[in-house]
Amino acid sequence: MPVAPLSQKEIEDRLAELPGWSADAGHLTRSYRLGTHFAATAMVVHIAQVQEELDHHSDLTLGYNTVSLTMNTHSVGGAITELDFQLAHRVEDLAPGHGAA
Repeated sequence: MPVAPLSQKEIEDRLAELPGWSADAGHLTRSYRLGTHFAATAMVVHIAQVQEELDHHSDLTLGYNTVSLTMNTHSVGGAITELDFQLAHRVEDLAPGHGAA
């Protein structure tokens, strides 16, 4: 299914449903703090599984006890699309199970 870039208004409306997420320089971004490095690593693995399911792979950064995502859709020239928001919602759903804040 083809995806199309979202307008700035559509992005702002969808961000209202995702506290902690922002749109910066054409990317959807969010960082999470976790209790331990192991918890952060487990969350990265879980996110990678979701990315495979959606066939949508964001930049994913693992720190000592942090996980950061930076995403946009390369197939439409690096714009933010509905696919980015689908991934963001999936990450939000799994984050509490890893103790992410």
